[in-house]
Amino acid sequence: MNKTSVLVVDDSAFMRKLIAGFLNESGTCYAAGTARNGEDALEKVKALNPDVVTLDIEMPGMDGLQTLKRIMEGTPKPVIMFSGMTQRGADLTIQSLQMGAVDFIPKPSGAISLDLHKVRDDLIRKVEMAGRLKMETITVGGRDRPYNEKKTSRLNSSRKVICIGTSTGGPRALQQVLPKLPADLNAPVFVVQHMPEGFTASLAARLDTLSHLTVKEAEDGELVKKATAYIAPGGTHMKVEESKSGLVIRLSRESLNTAHRPSVDVLFESLSLIKNVHKIAVIMTGMGSDGSEGLKKLKKSGSLHAISESEKTSVVFGMPKMAVETNAVDAVEHLEDIADAILKSVQS
Repeated sequence: MNKTSVLVVDDSAFMRKLIAGFLNESGTCYAAGTARNGEDALEKVKALNPDVVTLDIEMPGMDGLQTLKRIMEGTPKPVIMFSGMTQRGADLTIQSLQMGAVDFIPKPSGAISLDLHKVRDDLIRKVEMAGRLKMETITVGGRDRPYNEKKTSRLNSSRKVICIGTSTGGPRALQQVLPKLPADLNAPVFVVQHMPEGFTASLAARLDTLSHLTVKEAEDGELVKKATAYIAPGGTHMKVEESKSGLVIRLSRESLNTAHRPSVDVLFESLSLIKNVHKIAVIMTGMGSDGSEGLKKLKKSGSLHAISESEKTSVVFGMPKMAVETNAVDAVEHLEDIADAILKSVQS
């Protein structure tokens, strides 16, 4: 088996040594080289031609975002960002994912994390995944200018809902779907994006500036409004329930025996219990099978139109592939066509 070669970019010599050590001990990947700053990274990407680049977001001089932009413009590679857990770190992380980075690793305790071993397994898993990606699926797309006008959202009374599940590559995919939906969308949108706690608020804020819809991080107990997209908070399950006043969001941090929190299955299963509502379910890029079991339950509940992202445009064709294999999917669409497919189902 060929090992995945990695260029490790970090301004801290300690962090470079630690990350390279984790890679070299893995048996599946190795550090082909290290770089101390952005300029050094650009030279070594060309010289070493690594399969994957790990890139620190906050560096002096040419920072991680500038370096990422230059890599994607010059010699595109799958890039995994190392991010701080601060608000600034979260904001920069979301920008990097929408600029073409395939994933990120939060540093547990800041720029020099002595406890980086806590994310060692996550790092190895993501590097292995990144090494298998097709670069043509890792593109920067979607609107990058803000919409300033939004219509006032009203309580949802349309009896139609849209639910979206995604993981690796999801922030970029969401940036190509949500901004294409109109301000008078006659349905709410519920989104589960696999992401740790502390990052989904930045994701929602970024998507809100780019969209006609109101996009927000979901809150426990809030009544659902149409033309609003609700992002499940990182580390928290999101369910939707029927109440006398309309649909209401319920958040929970219980494990529920799921591999992910938030879980697409948990969202879909909660919606399957709501009667007399037409559901449009979308599964986009991501590893694993989250969403497939929930999709089957939605199908049994009736009045479902299910859409899966195509293999051609998926950064990782895991979740969409497993969704198709349930035989509950009605249409397979390229990423750029998913918003139109959603609108057709809402309007039908």
